Amino acid sequence: MSILSPDRLEDALLALQGGTMDILAGGTDFFPAGRAGPGRKPILDLSQIAALRGIARDGAGWRIGAMTRWSDVWRMDLPPAFAGLRAAAREVGSIQIQNSGTVAGNICNASPAADGMPPLLTLEAEVEIAAHGARRRVPLQEFVTGVRKIDLRPGEMVTSLHLPALPEGAVGRFEKLGSRRYLVISISMVSALIGVTEGRISTARVAVGAASPVAQRLPALEAALTGVTAADLATFAFDDPAFYQPLSPIDDVRGSGAYRREAVAELCRRAILSACEGCGDD
Repeated sequence: MSILSPDRLEDALLALQGGTMDILAGGTDFFPAGRAGPGRKPILDLSQIAALRGIARDGAGWRIGAMTRWSDVWRMDLPPAFAGLRAAAREVGSIQIQNSGTVAGNICNASPAADGMPPLLTLEAEVEIAAHGARRRVPLQEFVTGVRKIDLRPGEMVTSLHLPALPEGAVGRFEKLGSRRYLVISISMVSALIGVTEGRISTARVAVGAASPVAQRLPALEAALTGVTAADLATFAFDDPAFYQPLSPIDDVRGSGAYRREAVAELCRRAILSACEGCGDD
């Protein structure tokens, strides 16, 4: 087994042209899955490419480099709309995992329980994909196509995520349910991005992870929340089954599908109420 560690993006893309290399980002899933060892594909290690790291403004929106570590996310001073993503970053394993694991690695691993997916969906992230001499962008909800399945072709790699302009005054939140407080795979998780204008919800984006093969937005719930006041939320029917029809929670060792569905409704309530309270702090 050989490892190539270029320090320029163009060199990495040239190396990928043959389509016979495994891409190594943070390695926190790569190595436990046994993808390194004798007889395995050569490895393309991206850790030395500075152009793939960091979070910065990109016109009216934002760019998150593919190799940005989760600890970089939660340490940065970012607008309130990023609060859900920053909270999720603190839930990605231990501090050691957060110091190594990357944003792109998390989505490319395509686990139904990937902590980064729900908040990135509420931020309406697009995935920038590059090959030698070509680039394209794909909405995140189309990039992850199933369990461990992504829209990445031979010779391609993820270089960044792009976020459009953040809704004015919007606040993000993230809620995760597990069998213990830390170092746990989610039973279910919810991220919400809420904006309030003149006392009423003007922006409502809600996404759920670990309750379907791919994390999902909840359009019916988002539509029902739009125009609602904070006072209305006290009696809002968060447990309405119609809101959660896109989900397909399973029974497994961490919980039953019925329990997951019930838990999602409560996590949505908590995330949305907390985000609304945050909007009131401005």
